[in-house]
Amino acid sequence: MVSRRAFTSGLGAGLAALASSRLAGAPGPAPGAAAAPPAGPIGLDSNENPYGPSPRALAALAASPAAAARYPDAREDAVRAALARHHRVAPEQVVLGCGSGEVLKMAAAAFLGPGQRVVVAEPTFEAVLAYARVTRAEAVKVPLTPDHRHDLPAMARACDARTGLVYLCNPNNPTGTIVGAGELDAFLAGVPPETAVLVDEAYHHFVEDPRYRSAFDWLPRRDNLVVVRTFSKVHGLAGMRLGYGVASRPRADALRSQSIWSNGNAGVLDAALACLEEPEHVERQRALLNGTKRRLCEELRRDGRRFIPSEANFVMIDVEGDVGPLVEAFRARGIRVGRRFAALPGFLRISIGTDPEMDAFLAALRALVPARTAA
Repeated sequence: MVSRRAFTSGLGAGLAALASSRLAGAPGPAPGAAAAPPAGPIGLDSNENPYGPSPRALAALAASPAAAARYPDAREDAVRAALARHHRVAPEQVVLGCGSGEVLKMAAAAFLGPGQRVVVAEPTFEAVLAYARVTRAEAVKVPLTPDHRHDLPAMARACDARTGLVYLCNPNNPTGTIVGAGELDAFLAGVPPETAVLVDEAYHHFVEDPRYRSAFDWLPRRDNLVVVRTFSKVHGLAGMRLGYGVASRPRADALRSQSIWSNGNAGVLDAALACLEEPEHVERQRALLNGTKRRLCEELRRDGRRFIPSEANFVMIDVEGDVGPLVEAFRARGIRVGRRFAALPGFLRISIGTDPEMDAFLAALRALVPARTAA
């Protein structure tokens, strides 16, 4: 086992050099230069940021050994206060989680139980459904629209007196599609006020579509609304585990009652504070990853392949066949790709990696699923 001291020492030494270049969001080799091929397995399956945290966040992680012997209560308070300032809410409205996944688990435990219902899109991120099964709640799955978006009118109609929770992932995982501001406004007005509405904005920072608005805009006037975000995606802290939810005080208290005590480690809390002080890093990463996504989509069009236009850091590609065997074929080539989604069995989800990683993926895709036509 590696001690915390050895781990953080490694961060301070081994990663410090990387922080000045690749982790700083540098776009890679100069134009015309040959990019080095990726070393080792390529992970394009979990929608992580391949460039990792910012140098400032890495420095905060490396400086955390002094806090390792103490419970992180004061740091939790500091992060809640910083998030409250960031979102213009009271600190009591902010609930921290071990990744946003724990906040989803809190919501299922707080708002669901035997005889109650959770309404979700199909497909969407499955964590809430897994947690709902533990509470013995009934899942109501509403199919996506033909263009792979949430059918919000149908989801609103599916809500009744037994519905304790509605889950809306915007942008949606795995499709990368969004619901627009007008649609979201009508949806929130149509859901019973006693039903909690959880809007998962894990991929918020990648959205470029002008029709999109964060659910935070509705938070002051919707007491049943819970908005969830994470430091795992654009901030590059997936391995350190920190997410949060923001809600009205009663809903936040209900969530907090289901959390474990001291559910954030001191290192990630310090890194989160650093992230919030460096908005320019978010913009660099957004531009970098969205640029790579656009290049991927251009290549897919050139090959004559269909895909779902995405506002997240992944793309769903139509491979015209069951993706199950294809996932294993990619794995045999050293590339991890997204899992099979039962509602979209012919679509392969690909996380956006570095440019060399995407080049390796395209080469493997062309070998395994030959292009139909040239654009």
